[in-house]
This record gives sequence, C-alpha cells and structure tokens, in this order.
Amino acid sequence: QAQLVESGGGSVQAGGSLRLSCTTTRYTKGAYSLAWFRQAPGKEREGVAAIDSLGRTNFAASVKGRFTISQDNAKNMLYLQMNGLKPEDTAMYYCASLVGVISTSLRAYDYILWGRGTQVTVSS
Repeated sequence: QAQLVESGGGSVQAGGSLRLSCTTTRYTKGAYSLAWFRQAPGKEREGVAAIDSLGRTNFAASVKGRFTISQDNAKNMLYLQMNGLKPEDTAMYYCASLVGVISTSLRAYDYILWGRGTQVTVSS
C-alpha cells in the first residue's frame, strides 16, 4: 500500500534553513501531483508548494522566493527546501499526493494520500 513519510523537520532560528523530505513506498509513474501543506495550531491547513509530473511548480505567495520544491524520481523522494525561515512558518508540514492527475493545486481537498507530518518550529 502506498504511503508517504515526511522527515527533516526541526527547530531553527529565524533566517535559518531546513530541507524536508517525503518518501513514498510505492511510486506510480505517469501523471501525478505532489504537494507540501502546513497547518499551525488553530489554523486551517494551507498549501505551500506543489509540483506535477511535468515538473511544473506552484508556490503560496507567503513562501515564494524562499521555498523550493523538487523531486528525485529515482529515489522516490519529494523535497521542500526552506530558506529564510520566519516564525510564521512554524507549523506541522505534510506531503500529499494525487495519482492520475497532473496539477499544481494548493487545495487540500484535491489530494488523496497524506503523510503524518513533520514539525517545523522557527524561533525569533
């Protein structure tokens, strides 16, 4: 059964960097969409970055220019490089996937498979 597992979260000071990783035990070739979401306590889950099987990317305005999404198909890995971190980036970060659809959607309801999350804490 396909699953997503995030790693790489941690605690950093403002201005620091982290790279999140997401691995899937079964990776489907062809059309797919992958994305990173985050959810802070008391807030709705929000889309951060997405990439599709054509390599197109999409970023939330709040992270554009600071975060980069990438994938390594040979290793079945999805990455989120986060630079210039701010305290408002503090949240649980989740990766999500949708097989069979080529999209860079940042809407949570568009995605079917989710990981359990990795915590990112940015202190001022």
